[in-house]
Amino acid sequence: MAFGKAPKDPFGTAVGSLVDRATFGSLQTEEWGQFMHICDVINATEEGPKDAVKALKKKLAKNCNHKEIRLTLSLLDMCMQNCGPRFQSLVVKKDFCKDKLVKLLNPRYNLPIELQEKILTFIMVWARGFQGMVDVTEVKEVYLELLKKGVEFPSSDSSKGRPKQSPSSAKSSPSSATPPKRSLLPLPTGPTLLLTPEQIGKLYSELDMAKMNVRVMSSILKENVPGSENPDDMNLLQKLYKTCRMMQERIMELLVTVENEDVIVELIQVNEDLNNVLLGHERIFLFNGSKPSLFSSLYPPKSTLVRGGLIYLLRLMSAGNATNLVSCE
Repeated sequence: MAFGKAPKDPFGTAVGSLVDRATFGSLQTEEWGQFMHICDVINATEEGPKDAVKALKKKLAKNCNHKEIRLTLSLLDMCMQNCGPRFQSLVVKKDFCKDKLVKLLNPRYNLPIELQEKILTFIMVWARGFQGMVDVTEVKEVYLELLKKGVEFPSSDSSKGRPKQSPSSAKSSPSSATPPKRSLLPLPTGPTLLLTPEQIGKLYSELDMAKMNVRVMSSILKENVPGSENPDDMNLLQKLYKTCRMMQERIMELLVTVENEDVIVELIQVNEDLNNVLLGHERIFLFNGSKPSLFSSLYPPKSTLVRGGLIYLLRLMSAGNATNLVSCE
C-alpha cells in the first residue's frame, strides 16, 4: 500500500519540457518563436498555466546561472503579455513573485543589475493590475513591502513597449555582461509613523499641488519641440523641475516611513507621475546638450536642493503651518 505519491517533475509535463528546453544555459539568445509556441500551448490546454508556472518556479529556484535566469525572465515576460488570466493569476501570487522572483535579489545570487531591474519592473507593472479577472492583491502587497524597505524601482517609462524585443536586441555585449555592482536591496530604515487625519489632509493638499505641477510640465513638454523651445516656457520648466524634484525627495522619505496604506498608494501614484514628467524633461536636456546657457541651471548640484526632513515636515503639519512643498515661486 502506497503511503505517498512522489511529486511529478515540473519538467516532465508537455509545457514544462518546452519551458526547460527554451531556457537552457547553452542557448546563445532567446528563441522567440519557441517562446510564442509555449504561450500557445499554455492557452490551449487546461493544465497549461499551472504546469508552466511550476516549471518556471523550478527553473528560477536557487539558480545561479545568470544566462538561464535571463532567458527565463524573457520567457516569463512574453507569457505574461500573451497568456490569459489563468496564467497571470498564478504568477502574481506571493509564492511566485516573492518566493521565486524577489528572492533572486539576494546578494548571494550576484544578479546583474539589468536583471534585478527587470524583476523590479515586473513587480511594479503587475501591481497596477491587468485587463480581465486577475487579483493583484498579493503582488501589490509585495510592491508596497519593497517600497517601505527603501528598494529603488526603475522608472515606469522603462516598462513601456515590452515585449517588443528581437534576437538582435537581446544580445548583450561583453561590456554589458558584467555591469558595475550597485545594490538595489533595501537600506536600513528608521521608525515608521502613522499620520493623523489632519496631517493626511494637509499632505493631500500638497500632493494636489504636485499633480498640478506635473500637468503644467507635461503641457510644456508636449508643446515645445526639441530644438525650437520657447525661452519663457523653458524658464517656467526650470522652476517646475526644481520643485518637482524636491517633492519627489519628500515623497521617497514618506514612502519608507508612513504606515497609512491609503497614503502609500497615493504617494506611489504621484511618484510615478513625477518620474515620467522628469524623464521627459531630461530628454529635452539631453537633446539640447549643446545649449548650456539655457539648460545648465536646470540641474543644480544635489546639495543645493532643499531636503527638509520628514520630522520637520510633520512638525509643520502639526503646528498648522503650510508646508509649501511644491509650489513654484
